[in-house]
Amino acid sequence: MQSEQLHRTYLDLTTPHVADACMRLGIEVRCAPVGSAPLWEGTHLVGRARPARHFGSVDVFLEAIDRAEPGDVLVVDNAGRRDEACVGDLVTLEASRAGLTGILIWGLHRDTAELRTIRLPLFSLGALPVGPQRLDPRDPAALESAMSGPHSVTADDFVLGDDDGVLFVPLDRAADVAQVATTIRDIERAQAARMQLGNSLRNQANVAGYIAARAADPETTFRQHLRSIGGEIEE
Repeated sequence: MQSEQLHRTYLDLTTPHVADACMRLGIEVRCAPVGSAPLWEGTHLVGRARPARHFGSVDVFLEAIDRAEPGDVLVVDNAGRRDEACVGDLVTLEASRAGLTGILIWGLHRDTAELRTIRLPLFSLGALPVGPQRLDPRDPAALESAMSGPHSVTADDFVLGDDDGVLFVPLDRAADVAQVATTIRDIERAQAARMQLGNSLRNQANVAGYIAARAADPETTFRQHLRSIGGEIEE
């Protein structure tokens, strides 16, 4: 799947769809830390990761943006610090003008009013008015990988974010995940449409049949049952 097509496909997928698809394919589900939230509701963040580790100066972000390609997502590692904001309006505007599709920060942002005007999708752990008051030694690999909570993110990862959080998918599996996630999405939408017309989820999922099957074989799981009838609600 080409990069532009991959972007378009993921724009119509949610993080729950993709998380379920990863589970189904046996791919580790890697999420940004709980609390990584967008500045406004309805935000959709999609693109290849462009990592940058922060050590007190914005120069690393400018270098990362200079290396980035249009459609990339700047993934900022500030070790989850709560005592400083590391990204503000100027870096965000620079990223937007360079064609990046968004920013994810394991840490804090500032200049919230200006960021909402710039309107580049940005996820962070929150806002703080004060910027860095330190300048630590920079790791030579600062532009090669970034941590987001317990997960290492590189340019070999694809990023998807929405109101439920942020996921990282191996780029070489992103097309496979998108295909399965699209199937899950379509089945769930069809189930919801039938529910609106009066066909309950219990009926669609044949819960009575599942209970009978479980009585005959206590090892039978609801997930197995759903797969046998082509239903969706959990993976």
